[in-house]
Amino acid sequence: MNGETRVVGVRLRAEWVVVGLVALLVAVVGNRVVGDVAGAAAGRAWLFVAGGVLVYELDFLRRHLDRNGGRDGPVRASLGPANAVTLVRGMLYAVAGGFLLVPPVVGIRWLPGLCYGAGAALDFVDGWVARRTGRRSVLGAKLDLAFDTLGFLVVPLVGVAWGRLPVWYLALAVARYLFRAGEAYRRHRGRPVAPLPESRVRRPLAALQMAVITAALLPVLPRSAATALATVAMVPSLLVFGRDWLVVSGRLSSSGSTDEGRSDSTDEGCTGEDSGDDTVAVTDTDAGAVAADGSGEE
Repeated sequence: MNGETRVVGVRLRAEWVVVGLVALLVAVVGNRVVGDVAGAAAGRAWLFVAGGVLVYELDFLRRHLDRNGGRDGPVRASLGPANAVTLVRGMLYAVAGGFLLVPPVVGIRWLPGLCYGAGAALDFVDGWVARRTGRRSVLGAKLDLAFDTLGFLVVPLVGVAWGRLPVWYLALAVARYLFRAGEAYRRHRGRPVAPLPESRVRRPLAALQMAVITAALLPVLPRSAATALATVAMVPSLLVFGRDWLVVSGRLSSSGSTDEGRSDSTDEGCTGEDSGDDTVAVTDTDAGAVAADGSGEE
């Protein structure tokens, strides 16, 4: 390790510590607010879940600090503004997910929906910031995908626990994990796993699900309306998951895709878009749940 690389590593670890201190502040303030409104036990319950999510996010960031650059470029010494926005999103999802074991009492009923909705809105901001600054990174794409997927798992659980989402909506929340488990099983058995085809509907469907979760969590719609909305909205995403599984398992040809073979169906690879803007994107089997758009700095 040369001197410059060592300095870059030290700076990134220092920024990681700063992120950790911000997360600690979020945990302390959240515990205090929830405790004051809903009681000390509720505050501890919120801290248990939100703290676990924050610890996971910090550990994920730590493990991928060395990917803070382009696929073949040097590691940059600063996380930068785009990754900072993504980290804020992750913390907002952690705050929303913390209400899983907290009763929906007056004074906090709006918080899960507002926090998740704000995080979903920032999903469009981090990519814009990365494009605006002309810097993208493998780390940024990984953070974007991981935090979207995590939020899409823990926040619907809050919706179900609070009676704002039907329990069957969780089928969509766990679909990606089942998809990846299926791929791993096929590889373990020595069976082929075909490339995931390009799709124009994954990101619009992801935005739809984020909007539905936000609308369901906000105490505006009647529960019956929220249930109906979520049930109808999940159908196209599940159909895309099913279509993609038929493709990667070889039961359906991907010859009709717009960019056959571009995706690798694993989030370890990175590829540049063909639009000429040097986008770095993590490819994955998001199928209407989440999709990596290459946000983050290079």
